[in-house]
Amino acid sequence: MEIVINHLTRMSRGQICVAGICAKTQRHARPVLPEGANMTRLLARNGGPFDIGNVVQIDEPTPCPDRPHVEDHRFLPHNAQLIRKTSREEFWKLLTTAGERQLEDIFGNELIKKHPTSCCTEKGRGKASLGCLMPEKQPVLFIRKKGEKQQIRMIVDDSTFHLDLGVTDLRLYEKDHFTPNTKLTERVAKHLEAGEKVILSLGLTRAFPKENPVHWLQINNIHFRRNPLWQLE
Repeated sequence: MEIVINHLTRMSRGQICVAGICAKTQRHARPVLPEGANMTRLLARNGGPFDIGNVVQIDEPTPCPDRPHVEDHRFLPHNAQLIRKTSREEFWKLLTTAGERQLEDIFGNELIKKHPTSCCTEKGRGKASLGCLMPEKQPVLFIRKKGEKQQIRMIVDDSTFHLDLGVTDLRLYEKDHFTPNTKLTERVAKHLEAGEKVILSLGLTRAFPKENPVHWLQINNIHFRRNPLWQLE
């Protein structure tokens, strides 16, 4: 399986999530390691194959779909190999081919409002957990302080849903995958304010909390037309 990486996402406890678009099927695929293994060592900056825009060959993937995470494929680390890097034009064309203008077209009608500005699917429901949104209204990126913590957030509006979502784009965080890189986030926010064309990679989380768990919608990555191959520093 050959995929072009367009999701590079921070998770809890220092873990990360990686996903891409399959070159053959034009559908999203998420390579996952055996339980307990850490994907971080497979990042390009750590000598591995994974970074935005990289074409990665995954040998002997085993599909392990679990709705809504129908894209999951289990693999072994030594079976992932960097083939090449895409060009800007090639990567942007791939994103637009995969892109939709409505969230419901990506995640299905099982995507529901949970709070006034949040969305989710019920546990084990939904037709997909990954997608690309071509927003008609320009998103707004900002940092919200919540006590001692700082949260990177984005206002997204697809004319049906008006949302305030968490942003888990790994490139916007320090190497601890927890602390927001405020200067970089502010710079990205200014590009959005200037009206630069953008496509958003979106995802649904694993179900939480323990009581009444649901799959929350989040912004996985931000891709600008001007420089879609912005990679980890």
